[in-house]
Amino acid sequence: MNIVATNDAPKAIGPYSQGIVQGGMLYTAGQIALDPATMELVPGDVSAQTERVFTNIRAVLAAAGTSLDRVLKTTVYLADMGDFQAMNAVYARQFGDHRPARSTIAAAGLPKGARVEIDLIALAGG
Repeated sequence: MNIVATNDAPKAIGPYSQGIVQGGMLYTAGQIALDPATMELVPGDVSAQTERVFTNIRAVLAAAGTSLDRVLKTTVYLADMGDFQAMNAVYARQFGDHRPARSTIAAAGLPKGARVEIDLIALAGG
């Protein structure tokens, strides 16, 4: 088991890793819209937060030697399902033609009051 860690994504705010690679697969922790330089939630609506989440996700993917086009499955957690369309527009733009499997659920609350959190499973390495 290999731990994935990068300074380009927020440090874990609890007893977990940004990601784990095992058996050629990357399993990430949930990413919220924290700026890794300040460890503060970025200002703005769910679209702005989703953009930051993807910046953080790409950093973890890069640290594991992989990228968005190798993502197999995502789970999206929303504080409010009313934010689905705005989140989905950013999500679709980030993935382009790639369409990983996805689950989207409403969560009663997310860390630090975030509007969106995303975790994923991807093929590791190139």
